[in-house]
Amino acid sequence: MNLIIQAAHTIAATHLDHLAELAQSKQREQIAEHAYRLSAAQPHPEIAPYCLANRFDYGFVARDRKLANFKLMVMDMDSTLITIECIDEIADMQGLKPQVAAITEAAMRGEIDFAESLRRRVALLEGLDEHALQRVYDERLRLSPGAEIMLEALRSRGIKTLLVSGGFVFFTERLKARLGLDYTHANTLEIANGKLTGKVQGKVFDAQGKADWLVKIREELKLRPEQVIAMGDGANDLKMMAQAGVSIAYHAKPVVREQASYALNFVGLHGLVNLFL
Repeated sequence: MNLIIQAAHTIAATHLDHLAELAQSKQREQIAEHAYRLSAAQPHPEIAPYCLANRFDYGFVARDRKLANFKLMVMDMDSTLITIECIDEIADMQGLKPQVAAITEAAMRGEIDFAESLRRRVALLEGLDEHALQRVYDERLRLSPGAEIMLEALRSRGIKTLLVSGGFVFFTERLKARLGLDYTHANTLEIANGKLTGKVQGKVFDAQGKADWLVKIREELKLRPEQVIAMGDGANDLKMMAQAGVSIAYHAKPVVREQASYALNFVGLHGLVNLFL
């Protein structure tokens, strides 16, 4: 196994020496600006707490597991591909961000059923002018650090991309066009006479919906689960992540980190690429 160590800052040689000693690794290679590969590494119970204390991300990766082995990348949108929770920022246009954000957080921790939480949040937006959606996209939506590096690496290796979101088609479709994503699916806000009605059109696209779409595209592409990577940050992503051979918890809630193959707590999305170089 290789042990990949990466951070958002310089990693001192003394840290790498200590981790190599713990992992019984005799070979070290720098693979990116703040990322290293320790070859022939062995697990040790002190590695995880040491990395957490020093704000390092780590992962044990089979030597023959490379990014080119995968054919589909499935990712969440809010707080994963992008830095914001779109519905929270829409609510801010109504002066309701604290109320909506509190429901968002509870849903991401798995304390509230997602579909119910979405209906409750969207109901608070009733009467908001539809132009608020464009304002959020233009003024507040930002890609997570490393997003474009990750997407270019995926594209260059012929890996398809699927963006699934409990958020809204208004944003996923714009990101699809902007970033050259292959597939997207999300919820649609009901709008009448230029105003949000406080309702979602049709059935809520929830955790099971995300998992079903991963399976749908995986089967269309005739892929095995081990050829799929899924990435998310909240409890609503767990069913989707369970359908992939590799799951990545990105700056995620504890319940997601505990169940993922790997966790990226400190680095940007390019950390995915470093794991499988």
